[in-house]
Amino acid sequence: MCGIAGFLTRGATGSDLAETLRLMTDQLVHRGPDSVGHWLDESVAVGLGHRRLSILDLSAAGCQPMHSASERYVCVLNGEIYNFRGLRASLSALGTRFRSETDTEVALAAFDRWGIPEALRRFVGMFALAVWDRLEQKLHLIRDRVGEKPLYFSRIGSTFIFGSELKSLRVHPRWSGIIDRPAIASFLRLGYVPGDQCIYQGVQKVSPGTFVTISALDNSTSVTRYWSPIEAAGRGMSDPILASEQEIVAKLNAQLRETISQQMIADVPLGAFLSGGIDSSLIVALMQAQSPKPVHTFTIAFEEEGFNEAVHAAAVARHLGTEHTEFVVTGREARAVIPQLPTLYDEPFADSSQIPTHLVSSLARRHVTVSLSGDGGDELFGGYGRYTEVEKRWRRIGWMPRGVRATLAHGLTSVPEAVWDMLGRSRAHRLAFVRRINPSVDRIGRLADVLSAASHDQLYDAILSHWREASTVALGGPHAPPRGPTPALEMDVVPRMMLRDLMGYLPDDILVKVDRAAMGVSLETRAPFLDHRVVELAWRIPMDLKVKGGTGKWILRELLRKYVPTRLTDRPKMGFGIPLGAWLRGPLRDWADDLLEPSRLRAEGYLDPKLISRRWSEQRSGHRHWEHLIWDVLMFEAWLASHPAHRLAVAA
Repeated sequence: MCGIAGFLTRGATGSDLAETLRLMTDQLVHRGPDSVGHWLDESVAVGLGHRRLSILDLSAAGCQPMHSASERYVCVLNGEIYNFRGLRASLSALGTRFRSETDTEVALAAFDRWGIPEALRRFVGMFALAVWDRLEQKLHLIRDRVGEKPLYFSRIGSTFIFGSELKSLRVHPRWSGIIDRPAIASFLRLGYVPGDQCIYQGVQKVSPGTFVTISALDNSTSVTRYWSPIEAAGRGMSDPILASEQEIVAKLNAQLRETISQQMIADVPLGAFLSGGIDSSLIVALMQAQSPKPVHTFTIAFEEEGFNEAVHAAAVARHLGTEHTEFVVTGREARAVIPQLPTLYDEPFADSSQIPTHLVSSLARRHVTVSLSGDGGDELFGGYGRYTEVEKRWRRIGWMPRGVRATLAHGLTSVPEAVWDMLGRSRAHRLAFVRRINPSVDRIGRLADVLSAASHDQLYDAILSHWREASTVALGGPHAPPRGPTPALEMDVVPRMMLRDLMGYLPDDILVKVDRAAMGVSLETRAPFLDHRVVELAWRIPMDLKVKGGTGKWILRELLRKYVPTRLTDRPKMGFGIPLGAWLRGPLRDWADDLLEPSRLRAEGYLDPKLISRRWSEQRSGHRHWEHLIWDVLMFEAWLASHPAHRLAVAA
C-alpha cells in the first residue's frame, strides 16, 4: 500500500518540476512512511512520485518508481496484485527474468509481454497505478475493478495532475480549487460525494475497472473500461450454477480459501478486523484454517451501552483460537478523532462509522501492517435489510397508478408540519391511519417520497436519502435530486439494488471510509470478498441462496457454520455505530453550535441557514432525531473550516 502522485505538463523548468513533484508526494507520507521516490522526464515534463509502505520485498529492490526490463514503461503502484506469483511463473516460463520479489515488477513485465489492457485482465488485486509509456508518450492512470484504491486527476490548462488523495493535487502551483455546488447537494443527499462527482470543479476520479490515457503528443484524453460490474452481473445471472446447495457452498468455500491464501502473502505482520458478525468471522475463520499460527484479530469496544459488539468478537476469537486484541474506547477518545476527519477524508464525508473504523485501524497498526476485512459481503450476498424492504414496499404501492400515488403524496406534504407534530404527540386521536403511520415530519416526508417514486430505483433513492431537501439546502445546487447509479439491465428488485450498491455505495462510501481511515495510520487493508473472482462467482449463485426467508447472506451463514457455531454469530445486524445523537446533545453541542451559527452559514453562502437552524434546534431539544442530517452539515462545515481559502470563496 502506498501513495502516488504526479503530472504531465508543459512550460515548466526542471527545478520547478522537481519541487512540484516533491511537494505533491510529501502530502502522502501517511500512505507510505517507509521511503520516497521520484522520476522525471524533463523532455516531456512528466513526473511520477511514490510514497512507499513496504509490504513485499522490503529491500531497496522494491522501491518505486520502477522501470520495466525493456525500459518502455515507468510505473508507480498503490495496492497489491495478489496473483503476482502465478503471473511471475508464467512470465518466467516465457523467458522473463526478475531482479526483485515485488508485484510491481511483475506488473511491468506483464505490460511488456501482453500490453496494458490484456495484463489488467489477468491481474487479481486492488490497485491504482500511473504508468508512463515512453514509446507512445502516453500516461495511463489505472484503477482496480471494484474501486478499493483511490485515484484523482484534473486537467488545468495544459497541465494534467493526479494523486491518490486530493491533498496531493491541492499543492500544485496551478491548482485553483473552486467548490462544485452540485457535489454539495449530492453529499447532503447521500452522506458522501459520489464517484462521478468531486467537491472541486474540474477534478475527477478514475472510475473502477477503467484506465484513463493522456497523450503528450496531442493532449487528448480517453477512457478504456477493462471490467464492468454490470457485465459481470449479467453474465453471472444468465449462467447460474446448477448444483445442490451444499455443492455451491463448497464451491464458494474453495474460492474464498484460494483468495484469502493469496491475500495473506506479505513480508510484514498481518491480521484481521473482527466484529463477530457474519462477514468478518468468516474471513477470520478461513484465515485461521490456513495459518500455522494464531491469526492476529482486532476489535474495539465502546463504553456506551448498545454500541459494543466486542463480546461477540471475543467469543468468535476464542472459538477459532486467534491472538485477539480488544481496546475499550471512551467517548472522549472517540470524539478526539473528529478534528482529524477533514484531513483524513479530503472531501466532505459523513458516514459516522468513519470514527470507529479509524480507531480499530489505529489499534491494528500497533501490531500489524496489513489487516483483512469483511467488506463487500453485504453487497454481494444480500446482507442489507433495505433490499427486501424495497421489494416489499414496491409490491405494496407499485400496483397503484402513479397519478394516484402522486396525489396522495402531495396531500401528505400539503399538511403543515405543526399539524403532523400535533397528531404525532396526541394520544387522543382516533384516526386509524394516523395511528398506523405514527406521524412525524420526517416520516411523512419519507412516505411522500415513497409514494412519488416512479420505479423501485427511485424508491431505493428515497430510502437511502439523508436530506430530502438536499437541492434546496445546498444553495445554487441542482433542481433535480441527485440519484445513484442505475444500471441499464433488466433485473429483479433485490439483485438490482445489490448491483447499484456494488457500483455506488460500496466504492464511494464503504471503501473510501476504510481506505482513508486505515491509510491515515499507514495500515494496508485487504477485502477478500472483493476479489473479482469472488464477485463474479457471487453473481452466479442463485438469489434464493443469498436471501432466503427474508434473511440475507444465507450462503455465507451456511459456510460459516462449518467453522463457527451458529449461536456465536446468529444475531441481528448491528453495524459499526456511535451514539451520535447523545453526543450532539451533550459533549459535541458547543462545537456544533459554532459550526452551525446562522451568520457563519450566511457569510459562506453554500447552505441555507434557515432550514439547518430549524433542524438543529429540534435536534438539540430532543424533539426530533435529525442527528444524521446534522452530521452531514457538520462534516461539510468542518471540512470547509479546514480549508480557510474556500470559506468566503463562493463559487459562481
